[in-house]
Amino acid sequence: MTKTKTATRAGASEAGGAVKVARKPRMPKAVSAAVEAALDKKAHDVVVLDLRKAGGFTDYFVIATGTNQRQVNAIADSVEETLKRDLGERPALAEGTEKSEWILLDYFNFVVHVFSRECRAFYDLERLWGSAERHEFSDEA
Repeated sequence: MTKTKTATRAGASEAGGAVKVARKPRMPKAVSAAVEAALDKKAHDVVVLDLRKAGGFTDYFVIATGTNQRQVNAIADSVEETLKRDLGERPALAEGTEKSEWILLDYFNFVVHVFSRECRAFYDLERLWGSAERHEFSDEA
């Protein structure tokens, strides 16, 4: 399920008030596929930062957390395999697979970061790119 800004449906009412409906953010298909692949491997705290208006060197960051090294690798592998299989996309650069604390997959228009909890807290990319629009994702109902 996506946690995003909410929009009010025109003309709808619930006990006299407006009904709020979650809007799914508009993102490229590859970015959405990367998010789904990470969630399929039970990634935690999945966030997409839209850097297009924040002066970034890429359009989007997909950030996810794994609870241990094995899961960090599984999340990164799932993203890479899904994008290759479904969209023919391959990363121009893949780094960090040796230590599995921060795996970076660079697809030019977007970069996927898969962190261990400690490493994500230390580098705190969300704070560094605080001016970027933020979209949070969860596999919870």
